[in-house]
Amino acid sequence: MTKNNRTGHYVVTSVAGEKVKAFVPSELPFSPVLDLKNIAPLLEKANHVLGQLDSATSLLPDISLFIYFYVRKEALLSSQIEGTQSSFDDLLLYENQSIASVPVDDVEEVSHYVAGLQLGLKRMQEGMPLSLRLIKEIHAILLRGGRGSSKQPGEFRRSQNWIGGTRPGNAAFVPPPPNQLMDLLGNMELYMHDHYGKVPTLLKAAITHVQFETIHPFLDGNGRLGRLLITLLLCAEGMLQEPVLYLSLYLKKHRSHYYDLLNQVRTKGVWEEWVIFFLEGVIEIASESLSSMKQIATLFANDKQKIEQLKRPKESAMKVFNYLQTKAICSIPQASKVLGVSQPTVTASLKHLQELGIVSPLTENKRDRLFGYTAYLQILSKDTDPIR
Repeated sequence: MTKNNRTGHYVVTSVAGEKVKAFVPSELPFSPVLDLKNIAPLLEKANHVLGQLDSATSLLPDISLFIYFYVRKEALLSSQIEGTQSSFDDLLLYENQSIASVPVDDVEEVSHYVAGLQLGLKRMQEGMPLSLRLIKEIHAILLRGGRGSSKQPGEFRRSQNWIGGTRPGNAAFVPPPPNQLMDLLGNMELYMHDHYGKVPTLLKAAITHVQFETIHPFLDGNGRLGRLLITLLLCAEGMLQEPVLYLSLYLKKHRSHYYDLLNQVRTKGVWEEWVIFFLEGVIEIASESLSSMKQIATLFANDKQKIEQLKRPKESAMKVFNYLQTKAICSIPQASKVLGVSQPTVTASLKHLQELGIVSPLTENKRDRLFGYTAYLQILSKDTDPIR
């Protein structure tokens, strides 16, 4: 391994008889160290906003509802960066066993991301450290079934991969050869656990993300897993009690600059520029998450007041309303089964909620028609249109 510096070095390797230059990043921590002159004020502000966001989880009567949908939004946005065409409605329709408007593979990919994040959080709550072993477990979930199932789910690659181009020889970027992976990954794991000295969590998350993407240890799913790693690290280090910060929306909005910065860090060592971009993203997205939480809390309270004005139908309408807070979309048979009330009662309650402007039908068919909590879906699905 080369002496630490800010970039790395190239090695010539052979792939299918073709000689290519693969990039090997320097081990962490890189040197010279970060110049904190312009970073320190942003780091302080990002820590403050994250603290506010963490405290604000008490705003909602049931934070698990927000997390349920927020995880899905992150899964959707992260997958969109990789090219899937799913929308927020597509994912919810798929989970409600209805028909989405895009290929099933696209929606399954997003659904697997949700499952991967949930597994990671569950394992950490059970005491497993954020480690290479856990990263491989999550990857196995991300790529199960669909397009990724043939790309060695849950296994670090044993062959050379590349990014862009039709072959390694004309690729935009060729990651390290497979025989160097374990040294690089082992170093990254030690860095995550402060083996080389304590690093502020947000700086560590920013640097680890770039290192992971540069190593590109899997044949597929590296982008999604690298973004997921940011949230898992914040939760593992106690900066967030719940997974309520995701940067995929910010990276989707600025994806050209994001990819350009990843490349410039590798070629020019511009770590300060990357960290500033990253911290600005944390501040922006944490602030937006705070705003969403407040909007949802206000919406629930206002709609509850509307339902309180109903007389006899109030009790059953409130049951259906509470159920819609957990799912945002429902069908009459589904709500009837979960709530233990008759289908005619659910039908009447949905009619009352529709008259109050709380719900609206999402599908035309009368049989198993789906209803959505309109304003709630609008808040949740903001900025989730697929990239065209």
